[in-house]
Amino acid sequence: MKTEHVPPRGSHRIWLLAWALTLCVVMVTVTTAGAQETADQIITNGVIYTMDEEIPSAEAMAISGGRVIAVGAADEIETHRGPNTRVEDLGGRTMIPGLIDAHAHAIGLGFALRALDLLGTSSAEEIAEMVGAVSETRAAGEWITGRGWDQNDWSVQEFPTRELLDEVAWDRPVYLTRVDGHAAWVNTRALELAGVTAETPEPDGGKILRDDDGEPTGVLVDNAMALVFDEIPAPDEAEYAARLEAAQNHLLSLGVTGVHTMGDGRESVEAYHAWARAGKLKPRIVVYVDGWDKEILDWLSEHGGPAAFEDPHFRVAGVKLYADGALGSRGAALLEPYSDDPANEGLLRTRPDTLAADLTRVVGLGLQPAIHAIGDRGNRVALAAIAAAYDVYPPDHDDVDLAWKRPRIEHAQVIALDDIDRFIDLGVIASMQPTHATSDMYWAEDRVGPDRIGGAYAWRKLRRAEVHIACGSDFPVESANPFYGLYAAVTRQDREGWPEGGWYPEERMTREEALACFTRDAAYAAGMETEVGTLSPGKWADYLVLDRDFMLIPDGDVWRVEVLRTVIGGEVVYEAPSSEGE
Repeated sequence: MKTEHVPPRGSHRIWLLAWALTLCVVMVTVTTAGAQETADQIITNGVIYTMDEEIPSAEAMAISGGRVIAVGAADEIETHRGPNTRVEDLGGRTMIPGLIDAHAHAIGLGFALRALDLLGTSSAEEIAEMVGAVSETRAAGEWITGRGWDQNDWSVQEFPTRELLDEVAWDRPVYLTRVDGHAAWVNTRALELAGVTAETPEPDGGKILRDDDGEPTGVLVDNAMALVFDEIPAPDEAEYAARLEAAQNHLLSLGVTGVHTMGDGRESVEAYHAWARAGKLKPRIVVYVDGWDKEILDWLSEHGGPAAFEDPHFRVAGVKLYADGALGSRGAALLEPYSDDPANEGLLRTRPDTLAADLTRVVGLGLQPAIHAIGDRGNRVALAAIAAAYDVYPPDHDDVDLAWKRPRIEHAQVIALDDIDRFIDLGVIASMQPTHATSDMYWAEDRVGPDRIGGAYAWRKLRRAEVHIACGSDFPVESANPFYGLYAAVTRQDREGWPEGGWYPEERMTREEALACFTRDAAYAAGMETEVGTLSPGKWADYLVLDRDFMLIPDGDVWRVEVLRTVIGGEVVYEAPSSEGE
């Protein structure tokens, strides 16, 4: 089975030629209701990249009721002007559709913004100093949390131990999440509160790192993290609101107008929904609820199902399920042992038969499955679960919801080359995060070796096979800045320009492909392609005004693009201080 939409594959030069032909020769205007429809607002004298294949670029756009009614040449759009139409002159600036992050954790971002930020730390000792400083401001017994440590960035690339944290916070429990969210570093007090000892058995799909005497070292991997995490007091309504506000403000400043947020629980769903009903939620949030919560689907049904939560700014689309762990913590499930750890093949966080049964139930409820799979074995298990569900609910079955026709694998990070065609056969969307490649490239080949790396972060191979790719960041695992992801997609370099020419540069995307993955293709991945993703008549007027031309600047400047204005549904929701009053 082929995917229903194949992104454009034209070169950068062809794109620019299309733009020139559109503006200078064809001068076609696309409109929904003819030249007489009056606009609330006209935006003119800009360089507008619409991501609409029928008219890829334009000079002007007309908006009415928060939706696009026409795009095209300035003189044609002028016909939509009425006596009360507001006209904005872009002064030659660039406009693109609002950017959609197809895999992220919105409440998690708010948590990270309000906790210790450990990204970029250079050693376990540096983190201990940060914990010690915070400990002095906290009451005895109060939890200290943080996120972002990565032992691969340290001079001593070994997992840290609890003793270092005990020295600075012996009477306050500490829980520090690794950058990928698949391991936690805790102190002795946290282990004591959770009752984790040398006698505690390994949880299914998790690992408790131990010393030679069998005592926990203080690092918990994947499902073992819950042993301690479940002891942390749940945030109250005020804290949820504070996290959501922090995340929203940050995202709008970066031009993120839509988020597919993964693994959310009931409290998060209720927080988003309350904000949406109050008119406070600005980005378009699409939730894939947490498949670990075995009662959440019953809870959804009791509340009227996903339709009961639907709002222009919020909806519940599907369920996040879990095949394996992460590559950085060696929890991703591999078909063969890790090249740098021959005794380890990673972890399946869910048994294959259980995953297939869970996925089939999700499909039967009309929800879209989104399966976390990073290792080649994890991806194969995920594909097998999708195939098993097709045996029960074929995609051409009359009762099958559209969502089931678009199963997603989240990350699809290391894929056996023989399995790429199965993505096509099963109609699977590869939901990938470009910055994962540039964060992992320093050590990824050590993990999987020179042969398996050919199927890792393999964007070009997947595109060549016509697999549909949607892009995101996985924030707060990575930065929420989408231009970092766009830069990684087109260069496969870090922001210092290393390595020269890019890491496995044959897998790079073009500018058009990368932008499509964060707009049109991301919208498609959530079944929202008729609403957002392109600046096309009938769709919401979600767009960004940029400080430079994304299509024309040098590759090395892509990550430096700044957002001057973020607009959602025709409403300005963020304006950079430098552009105010212009």
